[in-house]
Amino acid sequence: MTTNPLSLSDELVLMLLNEENGYFHQVPGWDLNCAVIGAVLAELSLMSRIDTDRESLFLLDPTPTGNAALDPILEEIAADQVQRSAQYWIERLAPRAESIIDLTLDHLVEARILEHHNGDFWTLARSKGKSQMFNGSADSGIQFVKTRITQAIFDNEIPDPRDIIIICLVNTCDVFRFMFQLDEEAEKRIEFICNMDLLGRSIAAAVSHNLSGPIFRRSALSKKIPVVPLRKLAVNRNLRRGNIPAFFADLTNEYGPVFQLRPPFGDPKTFLAGPEINRWVNRNGRMYLRAKDYFSDFEKVYGANGVLPSLDGADHFRLRKSMAPAYSRRRLASQLEEVYGQVRGQMTTWEVGAAYPATSMCRRLVNAQVSPLMVSVQSQDIIDDLMAYKERALNTHIVKVLPKFMLKTPGMRRRAKAIDTLLDRVHRGHTPAQRAGCPRDLADDFLSLHASDPQFLPESNLTFAFAAALIASVYLGDALSFALYAMAAHPGLQTRVQSEADVLFADGLPDGRDFNPSKIDVTHRMMMESLRIYPIVPMSMRNVMNACQVEGYELPLGSRVHIAQTAAHYMEDVFPDPFKFDIDRYLPPRLEHQSPGYAPYGLGTHKCLGSRWMELQLTVNVLLVAHHFTLEVSPANYKLKFSPLPSLKPSKKLKFRIAEQRTAVRA
Repeated sequence: MTTNPLSLSDELVLMLLNEENGYFHQVPGWDLNCAVIGAVLAELSLMSRIDTDRESLFLLDPTPTGNAALDPILEEIAADQVQRSAQYWIERLAPRAESIIDLTLDHLVEARILEHHNGDFWTLARSKGKSQMFNGSADSGIQFVKTRITQAIFDNEIPDPRDIIIICLVNTCDVFRFMFQLDEEAEKRIEFICNMDLLGRSIAAAVSHNLSGPIFRRSALSKKIPVVPLRKLAVNRNLRRGNIPAFFADLTNEYGPVFQLRPPFGDPKTFLAGPEINRWVNRNGRMYLRAKDYFSDFEKVYGANGVLPSLDGADHFRLRKSMAPAYSRRRLASQLEEVYGQVRGQMTTWEVGAAYPATSMCRRLVNAQVSPLMVSVQSQDIIDDLMAYKERALNTHIVKVLPKFMLKTPGMRRRAKAIDTLLDRVHRGHTPAQRAGCPRDLADDFLSLHASDPQFLPESNLTFAFAAALIASVYLGDALSFALYAMAAHPGLQTRVQSEADVLFADGLPDGRDFNPSKIDVTHRMMMESLRIYPIVPMSMRNVMNACQVEGYELPLGSRVHIAQTAAHYMEDVFPDPFKFDIDRYLPPRLEHQSPGYAPYGLGTHKCLGSRWMELQLTVNVLLVAHHFTLEVSPANYKLKFSPLPSLKPSKKLKFRIAEQRTAVRA
């Protein structure tokens, strides 16, 4: 007899997952919720805990099953003293489906059937899930399910009750036509199978009846979006300091998760903020929001169209998968010797007693590493021009705080020439002869993808791709400046980080495996807290492509929303005493970062692809600095202020004074 440890909800999720793009087949959220609850009720019936017909659902045995997804549902049914229909229970329990889906996906990942990717994508695990769990079959979990269903539909094999239920539920979601090429005979076969089993008919009928429910639950009861008076902006101390996350936390605490600002000479701006918003965007953003509208003008500045930040859907997933190795922690870990050499080369110029502007010091330190690692060229002579042009382009085309002609001034035209210089250097350095024996870099990956599919990645997009790789020095550099400020501003913490650094470097240069929380616990938690309290990109923009409701508020089709995902970083109910720099937040039992309110790398499908690279590079830099030097904040009485546009960074007044050289720096 075939061993099958998968539940009906496992199999339903596997059937609905589209391996090509890492998404579920486009099943509206309510429809999917109803189908998932139908699968749970059917599983309970097969386990003889309940029974059902077209009129009623009966409790047979309240004994827990031991399944975390099933038992809460069984308990709720058992607690109700009234005999009700399956349709009633599907409608009542549908809001619980999201937690069941989470448990189901976790189980499938743990079973090595699915692999989870950054940005909440799932694909078939590379291990192919081969094990005795499928009776020794070489099939993966998803192949195991789809093979059975295919045989039942197209080979006229007699399906067992489980397969009938799966076919009924998938059919109610109307996605068979996206999975298979259906002719009239196949459609009749599906209809015939759906009528073979009383349980399957009952559950499917109840699910189908509920599918139209949300259409009639919308808009009539939606809440009016509150408008923030402009005087609130003038008196807000966090806005005056440039602390955008804390400012939006203040507004969220007072006005709720959805609110509007109405500038006197502009269109109303809708903002979403708070942990529940973050949860919604992570789960549902891909169905209702898109990125390309707000980003299109910016990418045109570089002559591009359809670059990674502006893509959505299957193309976005494909490009992320193609570029994932280039932005991976593994790629950086394999080249740490290069990182050590570049950092030490920069640090040899630091003099004890001197004070250096934090932003420019850290940006140039990071670019000295990023440029050879990402595109295998040196760019310190042009990086300032690249950064200045990019920031002006963001301020004119994304943030729109400057008129567009400000990008065409003589100074900006001169700086724009640095882009051509960079492109020429990359192309000259990436001939077959020049790259022979060299480790693969990001430019190699982009050029290879362009060569294999020039329509998907045209040559016109390469300029943006290579420039963006170096512009990462802005974000990484600013994150490093905040981390070094956090360390220097807390002398006791700096001493603890230095102790970890001294142990780490005591026996030579560590490899990537040494940078783990067990060896650098204090540094790791300091970095997490720095990213919380000083997030580099505090907000994102999207356009509503499908009208929806969020937290009871209607978001109309075509409207633009500003998602302040880091507002939750400063909300007391998510991070108690949020203005306190407290690295113990990340220890048990607190573990405050496990809330959806912790979002330093963005949300959903557009979550930063290089977050793991960034974590390692920042940590290596902080520990190298701590091992060789003691830093002080300059001036000594300086209170941190922020420069918020186009991204969050310390104000230009912040400097780091080299107070002490602890160990010699060997270039």
